[in-house]
Amino acid sequence: MPVELKGSCHCGAVKFTVQSSTPVPYQLCLCSICRKVGGVGGTINLGGHANTLTIEGKENISVYKAVLNRDTPEEKTASSERNFCKKCSSMLWLYDATWPEFIHPFASAIDSPELESPKTMVCIMLNSKPGYVRLPEGEKEVYDEYGPNTLEGWHKKHHKFKA
Repeated sequence: MPVELKGSCHCGAVKFTVQSSTPVPYQLCLCSICRKVGGVGGTINLGGHANTLTIEGKENISVYKAVLNRDTPEEKTASSERNFCKKCSSMLWLYDATWPEFIHPFASAIDSPELESPKTMVCIMLNSKPGYVRLPEGEKEVYDEYGPNTLEGWHKKHHKFKA
């Protein structure tokens, strides 16, 4: 059975709930977008079922569509939308119409339940990590780009998927 995640922004202007089958925050993304919007340590996204998302304070949400390959001939706008509170700038979730059935709440926005700490942290996009950024302590897998598993695949492999 999916887990209900309850989240909010820092100032409390936005509150949300979403059902998640993939609630373990196991993967830290260190790409330039995640570091700049989420802070020096990057971001951790969970998975949620988009059709279960409920929002209080929707009028306080803004959306950022990242620019990829900035200042190069390959520059383009990402299809993903990072939703954040326009009052306090807290990142809330990522949505991409490519996968309309999913929403990806930022673990940092989740208030309850207490999220399970993974035994091994997966750190991705190290090819974008500056030297001053330290990886988390403890067991970890590191990848220059993406790891071999999807959110669902990792959760199923580790018997953490909540059907």
